[in-house]
Amino acid sequence: MTIPHLLVHDPRDNVGVVVVEGLKSGTEMLCVVTQDNTDFRLVAKMDVPIGHKIALRDLRSGDTVIKYGQDIGRMVADARLGEHVHVHNLKTRRW
Repeated sequence: MTIPHLLVHDPRDNVGVVVVEGLKSGTEMLCVVTQDNTDFRLVAKMDVPIGHKIALRDLRSGDTVIKYGQDIGRMVADARLGEHVHVHNLKTRRW
């Protein structure tokens, strides 16, 4: 059995959450969509800490970020497919 690197909660999400320690740039990640247990592969373009998000498509400044099928905030800087999404480029609705 292979352990996933990234969890995506809903097929509509445009970010996934890193669930392994020490994810390195260039890693081909196993990504699992928890809602329907489907999976796909994606290459990490940056080192990303556990619990942080990765873009599932190119995201531009002003784009809505979807996680759990819900709007969680807006991009304040661009992130390409496979790149880190966190406080440096995302303004969450919570804060």
